[in-house]
Amino acid sequence: MNTPPSSPGTERAEGSAVRIGALAPLTRPGWVEAGRHLLAGLELAVHDVNDGGGIAGRPLELVVRDTAADPQKAAEAVDELAHLGVAAVVGEYHSVVARAAAARADALGLPFLCSSAVLDALTDQPTERVARVAPAQSHGWRIYADFLLGAGHSRIAVAVDPSVYWASGTRILRDHLAPRGGTVIELDMRALTPTAVCDELVAHRATALLLLVGHPEPAVPIVRSVRSDQRLADVLIGAPAGQPEFAEWAASLGGDGAAIPFLRYLPEHLSPLGARVEKTLREGLGAAPSFVAFEGYDTVAVLAHALRSRGTDRAPTAVSWPLIGVEGTRGQIRFSRMPGISVWQWAWAPVQVVDRDPADPDRFRILHTG
Repeated sequence: MNTPPSSPGTERAEGSAVRIGALAPLTRPGWVEAGRHLLAGLELAVHDVNDGGGIAGRPLELVVRDTAADPQKAAEAVDELAHLGVAAVVGEYHSVVARAAAARADALGLPFLCSSAVLDALTDQPTERVARVAPAQSHGWRIYADFLLGAGHSRIAVAVDPSVYWASGTRILRDHLAPRGGTVIELDMRALTPTAVCDELVAHRATALLLLVGHPEPAVPIVRSVRSDQRLADVLIGAPAGQPEFAEWAASLGGDGAAIPFLRYLPEHLSPLGARVEKTLREGLGAAPSFVAFEGYDTVAVLAHALRSRGTDRAPTAVSWPLIGVEGTRGQIRFSRMPGISVWQWAWAPVQVVDRDPADPDRFRILHTG
């Protein structure tokens, strides 16, 4: 990372590293465990690209910047990375942060391949420069809503923190459930304590509570309150954004964190590539890799293909997304334009609704696929 910066948007000297910027939440208040898994996937893919000859014989180098879940910090990082001469930017987990990064990258003419953020409106206007390997929120959350209906839940409460992402999720659920006889009851967590949430669930006769809130606060206290309230023994707790995927969730809640369905973007069976990547990631992380780690790996696999086929100048890379076909860890990745989505989108990564098995919280059960 100490090499002199190259001129932005130009081919680098033969033999020099091809540098790509990487954004991830690596400190609080960002979700650090998600950032660590994302970075592990990115780094493993860079290692594999370089083992395979790099980019036309030149090594691929990752220039990592911590976003700490801060949109302004992410935008500033994109400015810095552009000045350093990176060929493209990849990564990010938090949707609101990725949105800020995408807007800045687009304004600078810098290709941005988003790994994990799902907010549909990743940019305000359609752009050629931004693409995404994670499914859009509307796609995954509609599948989750279908799971709820299939499980017999039509009166669904959502405990909501204020944010564009959570508001978007609430709207998607309401729009999808209402025509099918479902009701969404919104509980504003700015005004309610975890104990008060329990009272609201009883008053509204809700059969399911979805956690559209941050982790660990207030998600963990809400789960503990609901689990300890005998009036709510039959209420399903759900977390569509995927909080229970990570070991930190199980460590915080133990058995109370099981049987809480969430969205996970993995196939039922990994391909040979996916199985190899899973084994290596598990060894490096010391734990089972989350879907976020696979998203990180696939991001670099896609970008390496673009750089090899189109060169390392920014302009050709920025318009290469619809031409790409890459075998990723979770299937064949191709990009297209989807209604209501302003970026090039892989439609779609596999989507599962899973939970942690109460009999063995380290084991995941597949409840529904979409």
